[in-house]
Amino acid sequence: MDVSKIVRIVAVLFALVAGLVAIPSSAVIIAVLGVIAGYFVEEDRRLPYMVMALTLSLVNGALGPIPGIGNYLTDMLGSLSSLINAGACTVIVMQIIDRLKP
Repeated sequence: MDVSKIVRIVAVLFALVAGLVAIPSSAVIIAVLGVIAGYFVEEDRRLPYMVMALTLSLVNGALGPIPGIGNYLTDMLGSLSSLINAGACTVIVMQIIDRLKP
């Protein structure tokens, strides 16, 4: 297993746990993990990654009405959305840098 997979797995697991349990400074940790994970997105996977970021932002609160577990699922999707959106910022910067290179 390479470093990129380990970073992605740790980031996703932390985001999901942070959606269930109150962790101090979890938003900052999720943002940093997202930025780092975004660096490891391959060039051919950038567009699907951006689509996933947009989709997660749109459906973030859709599971709230489910009785019993809806709030937990919404919180988990919210944390995951924050993680992916932080990674999307890195992907955007990397795309800009690639276009500016001679």
